[in-house]
Amino acid sequence: MALNESVRPPVGQMVYRRPLQKRPINVLFYAVMVILALAFLFPIVWAVTTSLKRPPELLVFPPRLLPAVPQWVNYATVFERVPFLMWAKNTVSVVLLGTLGQVLSASLAAYAFARFEFKGRNLLFLVTLGTMMLPEQVTLIPQFVLFHKLGWIDTLKPLWVPAWFGGGAFAIFLMRQFLMQLPRELDEAAIIDGAGAMRIYWQLLMPLCKPVLATLAVIGLIGRWNDYFGPLIYLSSDKRLTLAVGLTFFSKIPEGGMPVEHLMMASATMMTLPLILLFFAAQRYFVQGIAMTGLKG
Repeated sequence: MALNESVRPPVGQMVYRRPLQKRPINVLFYAVMVILALAFLFPIVWAVTTSLKRPPELLVFPPRLLPAVPQWVNYATVFERVPFLMWAKNTVSVVLLGTLGQVLSASLAAYAFARFEFKGRNLLFLVTLGTMMLPEQVTLIPQFVLFHKLGWIDTLKPLWVPAWFGGGAFAIFLMRQFLMQLPRELDEAAIIDGAGAMRIYWQLLMPLCKPVLATLAVIGLIGRWNDYFGPLIYLSSDKRLTLAVGLTFFSKIPEGGMPVEHLMMASATMMTLPLILLFFAAQRYFVQGIAMTGLKG
């Protein structure tokens, strides 16, 4: 008895032991994950360290990762050289209006596909999914002509108004897949209580769709924040540019023959930081929404 008690763990304390044969596999797995994480983080680290260098340090070969003396003044110089705040304001306007329109219109279209029975519903849904195979360049000229006729060229409207008309096939598909998981008994109980279709949509189903709504919001925000092609086509005035296009102006700024990549990296760092914060803030909803939308077709 004394021998058995000597090897027994203290009362209230549980001991978990993993099988010895699994430990080398786990070590290898975590080692690979750490290496991949460092590889993906290296461009961000390089951008941050480059933003803190002096122009002569950009010409050193072989390149050095860390600056000799961090030049935090580079971030203030960005605001002196270009209208960064104005570009940021334009970007935020496009992102918020476009994402709001995408989420609302896509959820309404998905609600119709998931909850209502009407003639040609499946065919119409297949046609909607088929639009995902059309390259953006195919519809570029018709859209440009349309916006030119409307007088929207060199305005922000072409960048966010189309999002209010369906939100895109992928957004509709993602919302529909999530709504198909919710039991129809919820709708039937609400109808018995006297609720109409729009009340069921807004007060019953949408609160249950927070994960997929957050997923759509994050995807829409990132896509519009980084959009370069759209602003390049439709915008021409410097004061109406977004950040993605405005940052290219650093390649045209003379500085006594010295490179300006440190200013470009400083701008890119400030542009990327909000997206990183947004992703970490909504990561739980983002992963949950992606995981749950694929459980039922």
